[in-house]
Amino acid sequence: MSSPKISADELAQACAKAMWDDDAASRGLGIELVSVAPGRSEVAMTVVDRMTNGHKICHGGFIFTLADSAFAFACNTYNQRTVAQHCAVTFIITGKLGDRLTARAVERHRAGRSGIYDITVTRQDGAVVAEFRGHSRTIEGELVPGLAAG
Repeated sequence: MSSPKISADELAQACAKAMWDDDAASRGLGIELVSVAPGRSEVAMTVVDRMTNGHKICHGGFIFTLADSAFAFACNTYNQRTVAQHCAVTFIITGKLGDRLTARAVERHRAGRSGIYDITVTRQDGAVVAEFRGHSRTIEGELVPGLAAG
């Protein structure tokens, strides 16, 4: 029996829904899934008091997590379970209490079991807060069993 065939965009959406339903970490931080397409995603969050550090700026770990969530949604758009193999972040400017941060992920290369994704984190005025590069690795399993793009 063959798998049902849907468009690549529909597959990306189905994968994102399956992941989102099980992503307590992103939801718990108030991260919102804004959009997803094959090899791409956008997520956003507002910096709240519990995310600030001793300098009264957004703790870098929250910015990293926002970018990592965008990375995860982008690299899991093909219905192959995919995880981070390596990630690096460069912080450009600070995020402050009340800032609306958006992370946009774009696939740069994908072959075999490996992928490279660039994620840019911006604040509401368009200023770049951080640049993140993620290297992905597919593992066994599908997010939505039996579903394929055709």
